[in-house]
Amino acid sequence: MRPILFTVGGVAVPSFWVMAFLAFVAGFAVVRSEARRRGWGDELAYDILLYAYVGGWAGARLFLIPTAWELFRADPIAFLLSGSGWVWYGGVAGGTFAVWLFARSRGIPFVLLADACAPALALGLAIGRIGCQLSGDGDYGIPTDLPWGMSYPNGVVPTTERVHPAPLYEMAGSLVIFAYLWRMRRSAVPGEIVGMYLVLGPALRFLIEFVRRNPAWLWGLTTAQVWSIGLMAAGAFLVWRARDSRRTAKRAPSPQAEA
Repeated sequence: MRPILFTVGGVAVPSFWVMAFLAFVAGFAVVRSEARRRGWGDELAYDILLYAYVGGWAGARLFLIPTAWELFRADPIAFLLSGSGWVWYGGVAGGTFAVWLFARSRGIPFVLLADACAPALALGLAIGRIGCQLSGDGDYGIPTDLPWGMSYPNGVVPTTERVHPAPLYEMAGSLVIFAYLWRMRRSAVPGEIVGMYLVLGPALRFLIEFVRRNPAWLWGLTTAQVWSIGLMAAGAFLVWRARDSRRTAKRAPSPQAEA
Protein backbone atom coordinates (compact mmCIF):
# COMPACT_ATOMS: atom_id res chain seq x y z
CA MET A 1 0.00 0.00 0.00
CA ARG A 2 1.06 3.58 -0.55
CA PRO A 3 -0.99 6.08 1.49
CA ILE A 4 1.50 8.84 0.57
CA LEU A 5 2.01 8.75 -3.18
CA PHE A 6 4.91 11.22 -3.31
CA THR A 7 6.44 14.23 -1.54
CA VAL A 8 6.90 17.70 -3.05
CA GLY A 9 9.10 20.18 -1.19
CA GLY A 10 8.66 18.28 2.03
CA VAL A 11 4.87 18.18 1.64
CA ALA A 12 3.37 14.69 1.59
CA VAL A 13 0.74 14.17 -1.11
CA PRO A 14 -1.80 11.45 -0.17
CA SER A 15 -2.62 8.93 -2.87
CA PHE A 16 -6.33 9.33 -2.13
CA TRP A 17 -6.33 13.02 -3.06
CA VAL A 18 -4.28 12.40 -6.20
CA MET A 19 -6.85 9.86 -7.36
CA ALA A 20 -9.70 12.19 -6.37
CA PHE A 21 -8.17 14.85 -8.61
CA LEU A 22 -7.74 12.38 -11.48
CA ALA A 23 -11.36 11.29 -11.01
CA PHE A 24 -12.42 14.93 -11.35
CA VAL A 25 -10.37 15.37 -14.53
CA ALA A 26 -11.71 12.16 -16.07
CA GLY A 27 -15.25 13.08 -15.09
CA PHE A 28 -14.86 16.50 -16.67
CA ALA A 29 -13.65 14.93 -19.92
CA VAL A 30 -16.72 12.69 -20.02
CA VAL A 31 -19.21 15.45 -19.18
CA ARG A 32 -17.55 17.83 -21.65
CA SER A 33 -17.87 15.25 -24.41
CA GLU A 34 -21.56 14.84 -23.61
CA ALA A 35 -22.09 18.60 -23.33
CA ARG A 36 -20.57 19.12 -26.77
CA ARG A 37 -22.70 16.35 -28.25
CA ARG A 38 -25.83 17.92 -26.77
CA GLY A 39 -24.80 21.45 -27.83
CA TRP A 40 -24.31 22.84 -24.33
CA GLY A 41 -20.68 23.98 -24.62
CA ASP A 42 -17.56 23.47 -22.51
CA GLU A 43 -18.28 26.14 -19.89
CA LEU A 44 -21.56 24.51 -18.91
CA ALA A 45 -19.79 21.16 -18.60
CA TYR A 46 -17.29 22.63 -16.15
CA ASP A 47 -20.07 24.20 -14.07
CA ILE A 48 -22.07 20.96 -13.98
CA LEU A 49 -19.14 18.92 -12.76
CA LEU A 50 -18.08 21.53 -10.22
CA TYR A 51 -21.55 21.47 -8.67
CA ALA A 52 -21.67 17.67 -8.73
CA TYR A 53 -18.18 17.29 -7.26
CA VAL A 54 -18.69 19.77 -4.43
CA GLY A 55 -22.16 18.42 -3.65
CA GLY A 56 -20.94 14.82 -3.77
CA TRP A 57 -17.97 15.57 -1.52
CA ALA A 58 -20.14 17.39 1.01
CA GLY A 59 -22.76 14.64 1.03
CA ALA A 60 -20.20 11.87 1.38
CA ARG A 61 -18.70 13.52 4.46
CA LEU A 62 -21.90 14.79 6.08
CA PHE A 63 -23.58 11.39 5.88
CA LEU A 64 -20.64 9.97 7.83
CA ILE A 65 -21.09 12.28 10.83
CA PRO A 66 -23.85 10.25 12.58
CA THR A 67 -21.66 7.13 12.58
CA ALA A 68 -18.46 8.94 13.61
CA TRP A 69 -19.76 11.67 15.89
CA GLU A 70 -16.89 11.53 18.38
CA LEU A 71 -14.27 12.00 15.65
CA PHE A 72 -16.24 14.88 14.16
CA ARG A 73 -16.69 16.59 17.53
CA ALA A 74 -12.99 16.24 18.39
CA ASP A 75 -11.79 18.03 15.24
CA PRO A 76 -14.52 19.00 12.73
CA ILE A 77 -12.14 20.53 10.17
CA ALA A 78 -9.75 17.57 10.12
CA PHE A 79 -12.71 15.21 9.93
CA LEU A 80 -14.27 16.94 6.93
CA LEU A 81 -10.96 17.16 5.06
CA SER A 82 -9.85 13.61 5.83
CA GLY A 83 -9.19 11.29 2.90
CA SER A 84 -10.94 8.32 4.47
CA GLY A 85 -14.41 7.38 5.60
CA TRP A 86 -16.53 8.47 2.65
CA VAL A 87 -20.19 7.40 2.44
CA TRP A 88 -20.97 6.60 -1.19
CA TYR A 89 -24.75 7.02 -0.96
CA GLY A 90 -24.17 10.37 0.74
CA GLY A 91 -22.07 11.34 -2.26
CA VAL A 92 -24.85 10.29 -4.63
CA ALA A 93 -27.43 12.26 -2.63
CA GLY A 94 -25.27 15.37 -2.33
CA GLY A 95 -24.20 15.32 -5.98
CA THR A 96 -27.77 14.77 -7.18
CA PHE A 97 -29.09 17.66 -5.09
CA ALA A 98 -26.33 19.96 -6.35
CA VAL A 99 -27.00 19.10 -10.01
CA TRP A 100 -30.73 19.62 -9.43
CA LEU A 101 -30.03 23.11 -8.07
CA PHE A 102 -27.82 23.82 -11.08
CA ALA A 103 -30.49 22.59 -13.51
CA ARG A 104 -33.09 24.89 -11.92
CA SER A 105 -30.73 27.87 -12.08
CA ARG A 106 -30.07 27.32 -15.80
CA GLY A 107 -33.55 26.24 -16.87
CA ILE A 108 -32.33 22.87 -18.19
CA PRO A 109 -34.35 19.68 -17.59
CA PHE A 110 -32.72 17.91 -14.66
CA VAL A 111 -33.01 14.48 -16.25
CA LEU A 112 -30.86 15.57 -19.21
CA LEU A 113 -28.08 16.78 -16.92
CA ALA A 114 -28.33 13.58 -14.88
CA ASP A 115 -27.98 11.49 -18.05
CA ALA A 116 -24.85 13.43 -19.00
CA CYS A 117 -23.32 13.02 -15.54
CA ALA A 118 -24.08 9.34 -14.91
CA PRO A 119 -21.21 7.85 -16.97
CA ALA A 120 -18.82 10.35 -15.36
CA LEU A 121 -19.94 9.21 -11.90
CA ALA A 122 -19.20 5.58 -12.76
CA LEU A 123 -15.75 6.41 -14.13
CA GLY A 124 -14.96 8.75 -11.25
CA LEU A 125 -15.88 6.10 -8.70
CA ALA A 126 -13.62 3.58 -10.43
CA ILE A 127 -10.65 5.94 -10.24
CA GLY A 128 -11.50 6.99 -6.70
CA ARG A 129 -11.46 3.38 -5.55
CA ILE A 130 -7.86 3.14 -6.73
CA GLY A 131 -7.14 5.82 -4.14
CA CYS A 132 -8.92 3.75 -1.48
CA GLN A 133 -6.86 0.72 -2.46
CA LEU A 134 -3.57 2.61 -2.33
CA SER A 135 -4.32 4.29 0.99
CA GLY A 136 -5.71 1.18 2.69
CA ASP A 137 -8.34 3.31 4.40
CA GLY A 138 -10.47 0.48 5.76
CA ASP A 139 -12.68 -0.07 2.71
CA TYR A 140 -11.24 -3.55 2.30
CA GLY A 141 -13.30 -6.64 3.06
CA ILE A 142 -13.46 -9.61 5.39
CA PRO A 143 -10.66 -12.19 5.71
CA THR A 144 -10.32 -14.63 2.82
CA ASP A 145 -8.16 -17.55 1.71
CA LEU A 146 -8.72 -16.80 -1.97
CA PRO A 147 -5.50 -16.40 -3.99
CA TRP A 148 -6.16 -12.71 -4.69
CA GLY A 149 -6.65 -11.84 -1.03
CA MET A 150 -4.45 -8.94 0.12
CA SER A 151 -3.14 -7.46 3.35
CA TYR A 152 -2.76 -3.74 4.11
CA PRO A 153 0.04 -3.54 6.71
CA ASN A 154 0.96 0.05 5.77
CA GLY A 155 -2.57 1.33 5.21
CA VAL A 156 -4.27 4.21 6.96
CA VAL A 157 -6.30 1.49 8.70
CA PRO A 158 -3.72 -1.32 8.70
CA THR A 159 -4.35 -5.05 8.74
CA THR A 160 -1.96 -7.96 8.31
CA GLU A 161 -4.79 -10.41 7.54
CA ARG A 162 -5.44 -11.42 3.96
CA VAL A 163 -8.76 -9.82 3.11
CA HIS A 164 -10.98 -9.21 0.11
CA PRO A 165 -9.64 -6.22 -1.88
CA ALA A 166 -13.12 -4.70 -2.03
CA PRO A 167 -11.95 -1.40 -3.60
CA LEU A 168 -10.60 -3.36 -6.57
CA TYR A 169 -13.91 -5.18 -6.96
CA GLU A 170 -15.77 -1.88 -7.06
CA MET A 171 -13.21 -0.36 -9.41
CA ALA A 172 -13.59 -3.21 -11.91
CA GLY A 173 -17.38 -3.23 -11.67
CA SER A 174 -17.60 0.54 -12.07
CA LEU A 175 -15.45 0.42 -15.20
CA VAL A 176 -17.83 -2.14 -16.72
CA ILE A 177 -20.81 0.06 -15.81
CA PHE A 178 -19.11 3.10 -17.34
CA ALA A 179 -18.44 1.22 -20.59
CA TYR A 180 -22.06 0.09 -20.78
CA LEU A 181 -23.50 3.56 -20.12
CA TRP A 182 -21.09 5.15 -22.57
CA ARG A 183 -22.11 2.70 -25.28
CA MET A 184 -25.86 3.23 -24.80
CA ARG A 185 -25.79 7.03 -24.61
CA ARG A 186 -26.50 7.71 -28.31
CA SER A 187 -29.63 5.56 -28.47
CA ALA A 188 -31.00 6.22 -24.98
CA VAL A 189 -34.08 8.32 -24.31
CA PRO A 190 -34.07 10.98 -21.55
CA GLY A 191 -33.82 9.39 -18.12
CA GLU A 192 -32.66 5.99 -19.34
CA ILE A 193 -28.93 6.46 -18.71
CA VAL A 194 -29.23 7.82 -15.18
CA GLY A 195 -31.86 5.17 -14.47
CA MET A 196 -29.53 2.38 -15.55
CA TYR A 197 -26.76 3.85 -13.43
CA LEU A 198 -29.05 3.88 -10.39
CA VAL A 199 -29.82 0.21 -11.04
CA LEU A 200 -26.32 -1.05 -11.82
CA GLY A 201 -24.20 1.07 -9.45
CA PRO A 202 -26.19 0.25 -6.30
CA ALA A 203 -26.53 -3.40 -7.40
CA LEU A 204 -22.74 -3.61 -7.54
CA ARG A 205 -22.42 -2.06 -4.09
CA PHE A 206 -25.15 -4.33 -2.70
CA LEU A 207 -23.15 -7.41 -3.74
CA ILE A 208 -19.78 -6.07 -2.56
CA GLU A 209 -21.24 -5.36 0.89
CA PHE A 210 -21.42 -9.12 1.50
CA VAL A 211 -17.59 -9.24 1.65
CA ARG A 212 -17.07 -5.94 3.47
CA ARG A 213 -16.81 -5.35 7.21
CA ASN A 214 -19.83 -3.12 7.65
CA PRO A 215 -22.28 -4.22 10.38
CA ALA A 216 -25.88 -5.20 9.70
CA TRP A 217 -28.40 -2.41 10.21
CA LEU A 218 -31.85 -3.60 9.09
CA TRP A 219 -33.15 -7.10 8.27
CA GLY A 220 -29.60 -8.41 8.24
CA LEU A 221 -28.56 -5.84 5.64
CA THR A 222 -25.98 -3.07 6.00
CA THR A 223 -26.87 0.60 5.71
CA ALA A 224 -25.37 0.70 2.21
CA GLN A 225 -27.44 -2.30 1.13
CA VAL A 226 -30.68 -0.72 2.35
CA TRP A 227 -29.88 2.49 0.48
CA SER A 228 -28.95 0.41 -2.56
CA ILE A 229 -32.39 -1.18 -2.64
CA GLY A 230 -34.04 2.23 -2.59
CA LEU A 231 -31.78 3.59 -5.33
CA MET A 232 -32.29 0.50 -7.49
CA ALA A 233 -36.05 0.91 -7.19
CA ALA A 234 -35.80 4.57 -8.21
CA GLY A 235 -33.54 3.65 -11.11
CA ALA A 236 -35.85 0.87 -12.29
CA PHE A 237 -38.75 3.34 -12.30
CA LEU A 238 -36.76 5.84 -14.37
CA VAL A 239 -35.77 3.16 -16.89
CA TRP A 240 -39.36 1.93 -17.14
CA ARG A 241 -40.70 5.45 -17.64
CA ALA A 242 -38.06 6.28 -20.24
CA ARG A 243 -38.65 3.11 -22.25
CA ASP A 244 -42.41 3.45 -21.93
CA SER A 245 -42.18 6.94 -23.44
CA ARG A 246 -40.19 5.45 -26.32
CA ARG A 247 -42.85 2.78 -26.92
CA THR A 248 -45.60 5.40 -26.74
CA ALA A 249 -43.79 7.58 -29.26
CA LYS A 250 -43.43 4.65 -31.67
CA ARG A 251 -47.15 3.84 -31.42
CA ALA A 252 -48.23 7.44 -32.00
CA PRO A 253 -49.47 8.02 -35.59
CA SER A 254 -47.41 10.36 -37.75
CA PRO A 255 -48.95 13.61 -39.06
CA GLN A 256 -48.82 12.17 -42.61
CA ALA A 257 -50.78 9.10 -41.52
CA GLU A 258 -53.45 11.26 -39.90
CA ALA A 259 -53.75 13.35 -43.04
